Amino acid sequence: MPVKKIELDEKDEASLKNRLFIIVFGNNTKLGRRFDIILLWLILASVLAVMLESIPTIGPRNLTFFLAVEIFFTAIFSLEYLVRIWVSPHRRKYIFSFWGLVDLLSILPTLLYLLFPAYRYLLIIRSLRLLRVFRIAKLVKFVNEGQALGEGLRSSFYKISTFLFTVMITVIVMGTVMYVVEGPENEFTSIPQSIYWAIITITTVGYGDIVPQTVVGKLISSVVMIIGYAIIAVPTGIFTAAMVKAASHRKECEICKYANDMNAKYCSGCGVEVR
Repeated sequence: MPVKKIELDEKDEASLKNRLFIIVFGNNTKLGRRFDIILLWLILASVLAVMLESIPTIGPRNLTFFLAVEIFFTAIFSLEYLVRIWVSPHRRKYIFSFWGLVDLLSILPTLLYLLFPAYRYLLIIRSLRLLRVFRIAKLVKFVNEGQALGEGLRSSFYKISTFLFTVMITVIVMGTVMYVVEGPENEFTSIPQSIYWAIITITTVGYGDIVPQTVVGKLISSVVMIIGYAIIAVPTGIFTAAMVKAASHRKECEICKYANDMNAKYCSGCGVEVR
């Protein structure tokens, strides 16, 4: 009898882990989607608390309140982090994954602050507490449309990388030419300084801290500005085409018409089975 009881306990634990895994890591079921929505609002509330705490007229007057709020959020996110580790079939892979590090980063600053309260006036500890705002990064994985953005970025990665490499070569060449044309007497004191001018010009930012004075320099500036407008259009077109292609490979729910990923078994909109 004791042996059977142990076997049942192990089966119950495995079943509980599987259910929690679907809820915590998946968003293709009703419970999983509700969990994501609740966690989303908690993240937003915690980030809002961090921002309000930084306001001079609010933060110093309500230190006890903000500390209690932060302990509350840290306890919730710590529990979430431990649950994710417990139910994950590949714990080490999750811990050292991007989202695992983001989850850890969302609780680590407050834990350090609470463990070492005597050093609360040190700048490094105060800076670490500001890292709590990185909880906003946890929101990305709860946005279903983010999957389409990710697919578009992955499929167009090499094209955009090649384009950015071409832009880098262009600013280096243009910066070097402007260094030769204008020279140190017109504030183009070095090639890196001239490359900086080329970057802010080709991106149409134009701070105005470095301005060409010669006729040839102004002519080159005009060419760089025109190139800048073309540069804005090219990656947009590449990414848009990739997004359209990714959208064409999605399954639409027959009930709520939600566009789900091709590998989704359940609709993210209503939770019914997608065929």
